[in-house]
Amino acid sequence: MSFKIAAASALSMALLPASVPALAQTASPAAEWRTVAPENLLVIDTAKGRVLVELDPRIAPQSVERVRTLADRGFYDGLKFHRVLEGFMAQTGDPLGTGQGGSDLPDVPGEFQFRRGRDLGYVNLMTDPTGQLGIAGSMPVLTQPDAQMMVTSDFKAAAQALFCPGVAGMARSQDPNSANSQFFLMTGANASLNSLYTPFGRVVDGLDVVAALTPGPRAADGKVDNPDLMTRARTAGAVPEGERPVVRVMTPASPAFAALVEQVRTERGALFSICDVQPPVQVTGG
Repeated sequence: MSFKIAAASALSMALLPASVPALAQTASPAAEWRTVAPENLLVIDTAKGRVLVELDPRIAPQSVERVRTLADRGFYDGLKFHRVLEGFMAQTGDPLGTGQGGSDLPDVPGEFQFRRGRDLGYVNLMTDPTGQLGIAGSMPVLTQPDAQMMVTSDFKAAAQALFCPGVAGMARSQDPNSANSQFFLMTGANASLNSLYTPFGRVVDGLDVVAALTPGPRAADGKVDNPDLMTRARTAGAVPEGERPVVRVMTPASPAFAALVEQVRTERGALFSICDVQPPVQVTGG
């Protein structure tokens, strides 16, 4: 089986908006912050630097559990970023390094949508004909409005995470339920992946490292001849406490984040999109 992510359109191949790195690096002492649980922080070391991914089991519980399990087994250590398309994504997690391999565990079903309750901490930032667009945790989310919860048996609303820069997704073959070990990290936005692939987390630190990974030629669909490696990947919970990084993320409901969003909204004007914003982070330790 070949595990490939659909190629980005010309529009979505654009590089990250200039506002994204600036927003992600801003830290305000007056902001409200939350600490990412160690079991939900994936620490990926490469020769180009370290990448920290916040896993979100509320959005894709089976995919998160799979990545946690394989990472803490050491399965990902030494595996290649075998397919890298500049401005789109970097794919890894294949023990064969060809895009054809996986683990000895059973495949994971697609988790393309989820049910959103009020406890998700979702903050709405804009509305368009498809629904409400906002942030929950670190993730960009498209959802039905809260009013929909009043007419559903589970008091929840339909939602899906979106493939914005930094979002981590499960790779799969043509079968929507064939995700296994391979995953990809987005370096650009690509709406064509939404509802077709499972988003399970987001890079909260080190997106510049992902963007610096050796790319493959577009003519070869991003296949890399001399790929960079994941030298080591573990959840922070599997790292000795004195060596693990600690990540704090600004809460989307905080006044400081609201002010940052308005700043970016003003700068971008009519071009503003949900992919232009991501809660800032603070990283210590490690």
